[in-house]
This record gives sequence, structure tokens and C-alpha cells, in this order.
Amino acid sequence: MKSLNLKIIYRFLGLTAILNGIFMFIAVPFSIYHQETAKFGILNAGIVTVFLGLILYFANKPESTNIQKKEGYLIVTLGWLTLTITGMLPYVFSGAIPNITDAFFETLSGYSTTGSSILSDIESMPKGILFWRSATHWIGGMGIIVLTIAILPLLGIGGMQLFMAEAPGPSTDKLHPRISDTAKRLWLIYVSLTFTEFFLLKFAGMTWFDAINHAMATMSTGGFSTKNASLAHYNGMPIVQYIVIAFMFIAGTNFVLTYFALKGKVRKIFQSEEFKYYFFGTLILSTIIAVIIIFYQDPTLITTIDHPKVYGEVESAIRHSLFQVISIITTTGFVSADFTMWSFFATGIFFALFFVGGSAGSTSGGVKIVRHIVMLKSSFLEFKKALHPNAIIPVRYDDKPVNHTIVFNIISFFIIYMLIFVVSSVILTFLGLDFLSALGAAGSSLGNIGPAIGSVSPVDNYAHLSDAAKWFCAFLMLIGRLELFTVLILLSPFFWRKN
Repeated sequence: MKSLNLKIIYRFLGLTAILNGIFMFIAVPFSIYHQETAKFGILNAGIVTVFLGLILYFANKPESTNIQKKEGYLIVTLGWLTLTITGMLPYVFSGAIPNITDAFFETLSGYSTTGSSILSDIESMPKGILFWRSATHWIGGMGIIVLTIAILPLLGIGGMQLFMAEAPGPSTDKLHPRISDTAKRLWLIYVSLTFTEFFLLKFAGMTWFDAINHAMATMSTGGFSTKNASLAHYNGMPIVQYIVIAFMFIAGTNFVLTYFALKGKVRKIFQSEEFKYYFFGTLILSTIIAVIIIFYQDPTLITTIDHPKVYGEVESAIRHSLFQVISIITTTGFVSADFTMWSFFATGIFFALFFVGGSAGSTSGGVKIVRHIVMLKSSFLEFKKALHPNAIIPVRYDDKPVNHTIVFNIISFFIIYMLIFVVSSVILTFLGLDFLSALGAAGSSLGNIGPAIGSVSPVDNYAHLSDAAKWFCAFLMLIGRLELFTVLILLSPFFWRKN
């Protein structure tokens, strides 16, 4: 196709594969240390991936390095697919997950930071594979930060322009001089926070291996654990769960605000409208859930998870409510308790949280809080306009007027998001799920959450889904992670027309 600069697209995909292969090599020492045969599979996967990447990179020298919007959309979507296709090789080559469908699902669940798994016995998996599994989260989370800062605003995707106003470096009209600088700063924060959590978890009583894996899964808001029971394994170690709660909350916060906080500009944090909604919303919902656990827990709903009340019933209720609310809002998906076993009212609250999401500019998935704020304000303004039809009243966010285009963009995003959710739920019932499980799987996959309701509850996994349902859920994870439009526009006929 003449209108597309294919060579620059292939070059980017090559670079993506090279970096992915290098990360695979990092997983090899873990296998060697634990004397696993899986080391050969991971090593071979890394060699194949780097080799393919080098071919794509050096065989495509573009005449122009200018990236247009069309190339941008293709690079983002195909980049994620390149990560997934190459990232599943360690599972397949080592024999840990020999089935292609399962390997693809697990890998895309990793890179999209969803955290849905098909593995029934995680603890029996080779340590090198478990590290690679957590690394897919971490790579995906880092990739999202870069996308958010650098690429999505240029493509005009779903309200990210709002976030850009607060960014320490680039804006859409002054991108090139400072984009690499900004990306480096945010990467540094991401890496620093990961290592900080790693040391704290190790100090709190985790093994060094579990600590690094859980740190990577937390900062990426992924939710893959090295334990079958997820973080419920540490229910007898409250300090571990409090550390994870704190870092899940940080991971769900706009990384630019974290940057300001580390620079000592704490006032900027509480000046952010989104952060105030995020902080106080989390506190209020956690309080409601804690009250339900203490006073209104349904005695007919029996959980399989053990809850030792180390510091008494009240502390246990507060900890688990905080943990699960933050886990779902930030779309991390770690499990300390089965929230579907508290009461049907609590389950309803958690299902509603599937459609909230964390802050824009974080590694969280979902709709994002900023979009909800803008939509609510726009809706209330319609009441004012009904009384004062000639008045020109803009939607204001952080005391600044929001461009009409961005407001329409956000509203259309939400409409398409909910439409996809409804249609996907129906499709999943056709693919063999009961209605409740279909709602849960669709909402969880699209919002990149992980645990859901029905047969994909926090104590279950996705292994029982049919192959067709797994592929479909994987597709939902991808479009949810890449802000819908990025992928869906590739499926529209006008994208491929020459203009």
C-alpha cells in the first residue's frame, strides 16, 4: 500500500521483538538457579525472538522516518501483537503451556496487564517461566506509560489530551524535543518503585523470588501471582498486604503526579481533580465494604479462602475491603478474599467498579476516572443549558475549560465501550458461558481486571473456557488495553482507503 510507510512499521516491530527477546534472557538465570529444564526453552525463545527482530530491523531502512497517524495506529496495535506472539514462545518451547490458544491467552493477559490466567496449579510451574510471566506484566505496564505519554495524544485517543496538560515534558504541539526526556523520567520512577516494593516485600517476609514477581505485577497493575491463592496466601501476614495495597494505589495514580510528589510538589497532587475523586472514592467504598463484612455478611455464602484475623475482626475487614476495592479500581486483580462471598450487594458494588478504572497516565486499565468526571460534568451542564439555552458554558476540569472535541471524544468512547461490553457478553453466552459468567468475563477482559463473577470468580480461573471464548476474551483484553479506537479503527474500511 503506497500511502503507508511500511518499512518504518516493520522497523518498529523489529525493535519491539529485539527488546522482548532481551527480557527473555533475563528469565534464564532463574531457571538455571533452580536447575530447571525450562531454561533451554526460554533461551531458545529469546534467540528466535531477537533473530526475527534483527531481520525486521535491518531489512527495512525507511526513506522517511516521519510517522503519520495511520502508521501510528498500526505500530501500536501490531507492536502489542508482536509482543504477544513472541512472548508466548517461552511457554511453548519449554512445554509449560504447550497449547497455542492457552499460551496466547496467558501471554496477552500478561502484556495487557489483565491478569486472567488459565493455569490451575501455578506453584508447580518452573520458576523461570513464572518470572517470565510476571515480566510480561512489567513490560506491558512500561509500554503503556510510553503510549500514554508519547503516542496516544498524537492519535487523538479518548481524552488523554487532558492528561497531557499536566505532563512534565511534551505536549501535542511540542512533542519531539522532550518526549524522550519525559519517557526516561517516568521509566525511572516505574523502575524505582518496583525495586522499592521488592525490598519492602522481602523485608516483610516474602522470599526474594516471590517479592520480585509480586512487585512487577503490582506496579504494572497486572495481578499475576506466584501463588495459587494469589495474595490470599499471605492473609496471615498483614504487613505484606498493606505494602501491596500502598503500591497498588500508587500504580493506579497518574505517574506524572507521582513524579511531582517525588520532587516535593505535594500540593499539585491534591490540586488534581482526578486524584481527589480517586482517593476519597476509594476511602468511601472501602468503608462501605468493611461495614458489610462486619455487620451484613451473608452467612449462606461460604468462602474457600482462609481468613486468620491476626489483629482482630475489624482490622481484617478494613484490610480486605481496602485491598479488594483498590485491586479492582486499579484493575490489578490481586485477590486477598473472594468478594463474591461477602454479600450480593458487595458483589454488585465490585461489578460496578469494573467500569471505573484507575487514573489516566497510570498503568491501570478500564474507562479511567477522568473520563467519568468529564462525562458527569457534561451531563449536569445539559440541565443548565435546558434552562439557559443561549448560555455558553464550557465543561471545566482542574479549573480549565475542556475543548468540545475532547468532551465528544470521551462520550463516544464510553458509548462504544458499553456497547462492546453488552455485545461481548451476548457473544460469550453463545460461546458456552452462563449469563453471569459472560458478564464477568466480558467486563473483566475489556477493563483488564482479571478476577470477575460467576465461573471466573476470584477463586476460579479461565481454563474452562472454550478455545473460541479464550480467543475472544484475548481480543477484548487487547482493545481494552489500547483504548478501543486504536484497534477498532484498523477494522474500519475507511482506514485502508488511499487518501
